[in-house]
Amino acid sequence: MNKPFAITLDVGTSLLNHTGSWRTERPVYVDRLPPCNSTCPAGENIQGWLFHAEEGNYEQAFYTIMEDNPFPAVMGRVCYHTCETACNRTTLDDPVGINAVERFIGDEALRHGWNVEAGEDSGKKVMIIGSGPGGLAAAYHLRRKGHQVTVFESAPKAGGMLRYGIPKYRLPREKLAGEIGRIEKLGAEIRLNSPVSDVANTMKKEGFDACFLGFGAHVGQQVDLPNDGSVPVHDAVTVLRDLENEQLPDLHGNVVVYGGGNTAFDVARSATRLGALNVTVVYRRDRDMMPAHHEEIHEALEEGVQIACLRTIKGISDGQLELEIMVTGDDKMPQATGQTEMMKADVLVQAVGQGVDLSPIANLQGIVENRGVIQVGYDMQTGCAGVFAGGDMVPSPRTVTDAIGHGKKAAKNIDAYLNGKIYVAPEKHDPAPYEELNTWYYSDAPRSIRPILDVARRQSGFAEVVGNLDEKTAQYESRRCMSCGNCLECDNCYGVCPDNAVLKLGPGKGFEFKYDYCKGCGMCVEECPCGSIEMVPEDI
Repeated sequence: MNKPFAITLDVGTSLLNHTGSWRTERPVYVDRLPPCNSTCPAGENIQGWLFHAEEGNYEQAFYTIMEDNPFPAVMGRVCYHTCETACNRTTLDDPVGINAVERFIGDEALRHGWNVEAGEDSGKKVMIIGSGPGGLAAAYHLRRKGHQVTVFESAPKAGGMLRYGIPKYRLPREKLAGEIGRIEKLGAEIRLNSPVSDVANTMKKEGFDACFLGFGAHVGQQVDLPNDGSVPVHDAVTVLRDLENEQLPDLHGNVVVYGGGNTAFDVARSATRLGALNVTVVYRRDRDMMPAHHEEIHEALEEGVQIACLRTIKGISDGQLELEIMVTGDDKMPQATGQTEMMKADVLVQAVGQGVDLSPIANLQGIVENRGVIQVGYDMQTGCAGVFAGGDMVPSPRTVTDAIGHGKKAAKNIDAYLNGKIYVAPEKHDPAPYEELNTWYYSDAPRSIRPILDVARRQSGFAEVVGNLDEKTAQYESRRCMSCGNCLECDNCYGVCPDNAVLKLGPGKGFEFKYDYCKGCGMCVEECPCGSIEMVPEDI
């Protein structure tokens, strides 16, 4: 397979050579914010680590990821990659396979044993409740700052909803354990089987200087249905937790899952692997409105899961579910028709929502609760001084990536709090829109697709469904990045300047303009592939 570079080596050929004899504007190099970086909830410098991966320097790519996210192998599997949806290359052909490359780098790090260093001991102690993605991300970043960290986890194993909410076929446990182990090597203490019933008392008793609350949404919710007892009813959270604890849930015969989110499909796909005769997902709205991600729905259908949309469950009797048929109204909301039908069921699993147990923070003063979550400021601090929160506990999308971003942001603000300061986030650069790119220079390069297990093997067990890129395809995919808004040192500006007004500063150092020679023709701007040069008025 050929490995195309981001641009061709032929410069100055997409436009006529035009220039003027005096200057009213001058070119300047700029750093723009690529859309992948902008949309990443974890705040990764995606373009930065793709650059290193393109050069085959996977270790440096790993360290660049680890500045923001301690879980590249995990996130390369469970993140739903909004970065790819935003990728400018989508307009040209297909988005860069960012998620696949991140997974490759994460696996390389585990294979080679790459680690990061903790900061110099600050003498400060931080208490973290919950070893899910938010809590562990906070622990990681706080250890990088040198603070002592103790993570309290009520379960027998660390990982939170990463472990107890995501099945093994999506997230192999050895990958999760490897990245949690790296955080422990940094010096983070994780106390398992250690539920905290009173946060305020534990903080005082053990002398913690600050606290991060990272409780996961481990409380399954159910719709109260009339039931004669002929069909057992479970909640999805309990089913997935029992599955992880090897207390195999009784998902037999005709299994019906009520709900349309990712958790509903995790249960449905697990039921097929446990030998259920038929598995049906019942959802009250149209399929296009399902909150589950497209990949989850598509793979579930391949595995034999059936979907019954525009149906609500009214009751249970004689081993059957009474379903009311719905229609979609003008406002896209489901409307009842009064018509019903019956569906045979041996087991019903409700995946209609998850809640957070907030009882451990009852004695914290100043906490404001609203609809099952707690309010935090921009600094992730609650109304109680020194107590911060993130993940499922606060109003936000309940995704792994968002929780990791919360943990990082909270850690920065906790570090400032412990040092008597206020953290001020750096200003973001202007965005790098597609219109600023000169896409003529980018090679045709079809996207690499990760391999996937055949359906028969997927149905027979909990082996990982989606495969990995190899080194050749990972590097190829990295090279598809167009470096939106940031100089990639392609030499175009140097080559097209008719006045020799561009000075090369050396590898990795970029260029600068010699304005004594520049006439302000703007050819460098027009010919820059990645939109990292702009013209500004001469009086600026």
